[in-house]
Amino acid sequence: MVTIDDVRAVAGKLPRSYEVLVGGRVKFRVGRIVYLSFSRDQTVMGFAFPKEEREWLIGGSPHKFMQPIPSDMRYHWVLARLAALDHDEMRELVLDAWRMVVPKSVASAYVER
Repeated sequence: MVTIDDVRAVAGKLPRSYEVLVGGRVKFRVGRIVYLSFSRDQTVMGFAFPKEEREWLIGGSPHKFMQPIPSDMRYHWVLARLAALDHDEMRELVLDAWRMVVPKSVASAYVER
């Protein structure tokens, strides 16, 4: 089972990524852009994800992934139940979300390392 500390271990090492606490919720940002956000009970992780692929992701694994709240449907965003993710899958989701918000040069330099 993945925990918020497992996610912190990945997201905290990414260039330009930093953790903030907003309204009692842990979020990870690059600049002012949020790319990861956790429910107050830290059981659900919201993450940046292409909205045109959202239905495909959720439909393939509805036990893992959920639609964002209606007011967030306009954003590139999906929710995941942390307990349903394995560590490799979490790492891939975090990295892909981070890549969506950093400059391409930063993402490619990180991949090259």
